[in-house]
Amino acid sequence: MYYSIIGSGAIGGALAKRFAAAGINASIANSRGPDSLEDIVSQTNGTITAVPLDEALAADVVIIAVPFDAVQDAVATAGSWDGRIVVDATNAIKFPEFKPADLGGRASTDMVSETVPGARVVKAFNTLPAAILASDPKEAAASRVVFFSGNDPAARKEVGSLISSLGFAPIDLGTIAQSLHLQQFGSPLVGPSFLKQG
Repeated sequence: MYYSIIGSGAIGGALAKRFAAAGINASIANSRGPDSLEDIVSQTNGTITAVPLDEALAADVVIIAVPFDAVQDAVATAGSWDGRIVVDATNAIKFPEFKPADLGGRASTDMVSETVPGARVVKAFNTLPAAILASDPKEAAASRVVFFSGNDPAARKEVGSLISSLGFAPIDLGTIAQSLHLQQFGSPLVGPSFLKQG
């Protein structure tokens, strides 16, 4: 399975650290090109490779970790998605107020899905602050929780397995509609850090 991370900001950098710590190879890309990613790559013991954006967009599992308003531009050059998995790690935030953006009652992930037609989209990695996401997910006998949701059960299972491999405790919230008032920015599960025993 070929994983990629699109975006090198706080969330993208945090995910790169967790992939490296788990020994899982992945690529990372941004709009500025591979040379701009040297700092991130140098901290990952060779597990993370900086690649051009087009190459990262061709991965089996593409994690989108750019600002919500930048998603359309970030994926504009992607080829056919053909059922590949896209992980939506974005939050729809209105700046500078840092409040939930007004999406007219729609789920932000449904809007992301429209930019990647043919992909199987799973919402994940958006509920934890970047500093906590980057830190060791194990605490004594507990593991930090990562919530996820999506409309394709097989894609959810695949992403849940990845979350577990990264050392987190995956909790499946069901479909995007079922998770709408739980996982979107401003919802109860976004921000707090939960631990699962065992």
